[in-house]
Amino acid sequence: MSSNFSPSRLFLIIAVLVMTANSGFASDTRYQFPAAELQALVDAPRGPEFRLGPKNKTGLLVSIPGVPTIAEVAQPELKLAGIRVHPTLRAATRTAFSDGLSLLDIASGKTRAVTGLPAQVKIADMAWSADEKWLAFSVWGRNGVELWILDVRQASAHRLISEKLNAVMGSGFSWLNGSDQLMVRLLPRGQKAAPRESRVPSGPNMQETRGGKLAQTRTYPDLLRNPHDADMLDWQLQTQLAIVQMDGSVRRFGPAMTLSKVQSSPDGKWVLTTQLKRPYSYQLPLERFGQLIEVWGIDGKRLKTIAEIVMRERLPSANDAVQAGPRNFGWRSDQPATLYWLEAQGGGDPDANSRVSDVLWQHGAPFAGAPQKLMDLGWRFNQVLWGNDHLALVTENWAKTRETRTWRIQPSAPNTKPELLFSRKIEDQYSHHGNPVMELNQYGRSVIRLTSDEQSMFMTGVGASPEGDRPFLDRYYLPTEKTIRLWRSKAPYYEEVLGILDDQGHQIITSREAADERPNLFLRNLAGNAAPRVLTNYPHPSPKFRGIQRRQIHYERADGVSLTATLYLPPGYDEKRDGPRPMLMWAYPREFKSAESAGQVNGSPYKFNRINVQGPQVMLARGYTVLDGFAMPIIGEGRKEPNDTFIEQIKMNAEAAVDEVVRLGVADRHRIAIGGHSYGAFMAANLLAHTNLFKAGIARSGAYNRSLTPFGFQSEDRNYWKAFDTYQEMSPFNYADEIEEPLLLIHGEDDNNPGTFPMQSERMYQALQGLGTPSRLVMLPYESHIYRARESLLHMLWEQDQWLNRYVKNAKPGNAK
Repeated sequence: MSSNFSPSRLFLIIAVLVMTANSGFASDTRYQFPAAELQALVDAPRGPEFRLGPKNKTGLLVSIPGVPTIAEVAQPELKLAGIRVHPTLRAATRTAFSDGLSLLDIASGKTRAVTGLPAQVKIADMAWSADEKWLAFSVWGRNGVELWILDVRQASAHRLISEKLNAVMGSGFSWLNGSDQLMVRLLPRGQKAAPRESRVPSGPNMQETRGGKLAQTRTYPDLLRNPHDADMLDWQLQTQLAIVQMDGSVRRFGPAMTLSKVQSSPDGKWVLTTQLKRPYSYQLPLERFGQLIEVWGIDGKRLKTIAEIVMRERLPSANDAVQAGPRNFGWRSDQPATLYWLEAQGGGDPDANSRVSDVLWQHGAPFAGAPQKLMDLGWRFNQVLWGNDHLALVTENWAKTRETRTWRIQPSAPNTKPELLFSRKIEDQYSHHGNPVMELNQYGRSVIRLTSDEQSMFMTGVGASPEGDRPFLDRYYLPTEKTIRLWRSKAPYYEEVLGILDDQGHQIITSREAADERPNLFLRNLAGNAAPRVLTNYPHPSPKFRGIQRRQIHYERADGVSLTATLYLPPGYDEKRDGPRPMLMWAYPREFKSAESAGQVNGSPYKFNRINVQGPQVMLARGYTVLDGFAMPIIGEGRKEPNDTFIEQIKMNAEAAVDEVVRLGVADRHRIAIGGHSYGAFMAANLLAHTNLFKAGIARSGAYNRSLTPFGFQSEDRNYWKAFDTYQEMSPFNYADEIEEPLLLIHGEDDNNPGTFPMQSERMYQALQGLGTPSRLVMLPYESHIYRARESLLHMLWEQDQWLNRYVKNAKPGNAK
């Protein structure tokens, strides 16, 4: 196994690409159906989802239908500047809907079905009113997106207005000031018909660059291609704003705009709009186009132009790079009408010698006088959580060092020195303090939930620990920065907090699950010893899969780094009685800056054994043992870059995992397959090229030639020309002649993920076919990076089952090479 890239290897690759490929057509090109036990997993019942109301009195149970058919997924869509749009409904394309709603009374535990919904309803987006009296939601109708309202007290729903929403960039509606009225995006009256593309071009489509500094422009999908696309984008985004009352009355205000974003002020008097500005780019997605940012009154009069941002064609080359100047405009959630925004220093370049990376500003409407500086940030801004005039939490990160800090500021006293509350390595999950519990205030905006004396806030988190994840609830006392642990999940359950019902954090709603118990809702009183009260009792969605054995295993790789994995064994299987089985191993590489963090335990052995049809656990139904999510850390400590030793490290990770499952007696060393999706597919192909560990591979929606992602991928922020050797040695395409084991390649024909264009799998298959390696390429029509249609999922499972049955389950003893 050579690990050096050479000119002779390059010539071989070129020769392979120019070969005429044998087509190798399957005898039957129709969708195939897998074994009944696999088909049952795709068709297993889903949901419902639970959404607690802002007053913690009512829960919304959202019914989730089965996966969509290929006929639904195959509906036409427009691909414009990085977004995908339904061509006639003026909405972003989607296939995930709800087909029913119910209301759960928390106090009594009684459930009421919502009446008034149309048959075969497609519910898209939902939003509670701040007083929990109403639920606004959108419905996809035949002729457009409709606005509906649910009266919680009556448990009845009806269409609120006849006019259609523009839901291309968002839901198309939001509560204006918490309750009683909504701000909506409507289609403009009298808008001309959509622009039609002439079959006869007026000239070539041209692009030009006049040079400049290095720009880190990644390989984005679905970009504009020509002037017609630009005109169509404008047409789709054309919107007029309006106010809708609960009686269905509508008042439009302001002109029609090419809107990408809109947000009303918490008091409902002002609207912050972001409009796109021409010229547009054929190389960049919509969010990097020029922008005009303005504040309008709901009386339809423009108050102020906040900023005019030019197209961000060239950004500095690094993960911490941002545009120069102001960005991230928004309203403070805790004030009637105060804007905040960031302004990058040092030109937004993380390599600039600047003590301050970002400045956080605020300015209250009507924007008289000068804005106030709230804080200088030494690192790059991540988020701000607003509480009140005396409390806001600002988090900053630095991607290069994987560090994060959270500061407390007092927005009403901007000259007060920020106070550091939390500091840790981002990848150190054991030291994660959790996240503040949020609530909706009188404006219907999310703010930090405080106790009545405003001295404490609540914190929840997954509770990563050496024994696995154990979610918790803490009360954090702000004056002394001391934490009181109120509750923590205990074995044999995995339980997490969904809501806090009282000011002291004594009454909570949790979601509890166990290996054979799907998540259900419970009401707990932490002040007493009473058992939790059951609120829901959902049965196992796939009863035949009760008894799946799930183990969290721990082992070390050759250099001493601690590793973990989740081992799944079929129901009734006993390794001593039944002996080693064929195994499917599945993983996804992750970068770390320290071996200590890479060795931390993640996940929980007490979570419900969900059989995700996109994952490897489905093969338990066919008698395989499965190792899912086995640790695949790529470590670069200090100034070392993780990817410079990528191949060496994935080999160590895989060797350690194989040795451990063989030692445990659950896997036959000569009948193990490796698989993965996206970056996991990239990993799988590399392991076949550089090891003799596996009998076959499955690679779904991957990238295999890093020269086709020349401006970075994953956490790699060096470009192809700065790290030429790394890009070449990491590319399994360059070592296709070293792959002798059979490789199944699956890819969505409409993959919308940056860097995993379908061409990646097509070229990899062409190389393997030309080299004489057993391989198969399956391109799924109309599918994106994640497959959605029932027919696609069933066929994917059929392909995987057939492949593993042919090359792994019935393989003869002995190594593949």
